[in-house]
Amino acid sequence: MAVRITHFSDTLCVWAFLGHRRVEELIEQYGDDIEIETRYCSVFPDAWSKIVDKWGADDGFEAFGRHLHKVAADFPHISLHPDLWQTARPRSSSAPHLYLKAVQLIEDANLPWRARLSTRADWAMRRAFFEEARDISDWSVLDAVLEETGIDPEAVAKRIRSSEAVARLAADYHLCGQLGITGSPTLVLNEGRQTLFGNVGYRLI
Repeated sequence: MAVRITHFSDTLCVWAFLGHRRVEELIEQYGDDIEIETRYCSVFPDAWSKIVDKWGADDGFEAFGRHLHKVAADFPHISLHPDLWQTARPRSSSAPHLYLKAVQLIEDANLPWRARLSTRADWAMRRAFFEEARDISDWSVLDAVLEETGIDPEAVAKRIRSSEAVARLAADYHLCGQLGITGSPTLVLNEGRQTLFGNVGYRLI
């Protein structure tokens, strides 16, 4: 029986962005022995308030952007747009999370993690923000990213309008509370008995 790993992350979290490759390495190494379940946590529910409160009202976005570039300097496998958090300042990660839960509803859940529509859409959204400095809290941007990824935005919109995706996202956030998930990324193994949080190295995972 495959070991289930539940992967919680926030699409605006740089640590989850750089940790994507580690999840891919797990798949490459263990293949059918593990099963990845993708869920979302709310680290940036109100991104503007979070950044202003922590980094200041005057130049908080600039300071936060500089901080992220310092973080990325230690990880050559990722690249950040020079204007990250400057030209595009997403209001909330809830919008991309909602879209991604809708994509999960229209995909074949029996496919391997890498082959799922939601995995492709997730990575495309993160790259759109971190590498291209696009505002992935803007629904028109999210629609464009879906189209670029080969996913029908209208099929996704139907799942949002029906509130199915809303229910799925609410379930993710509720589960975060039940499991005590407080940050991104967090890996939960063995039905909640083991939790790995943050910048965890591949060998430790």
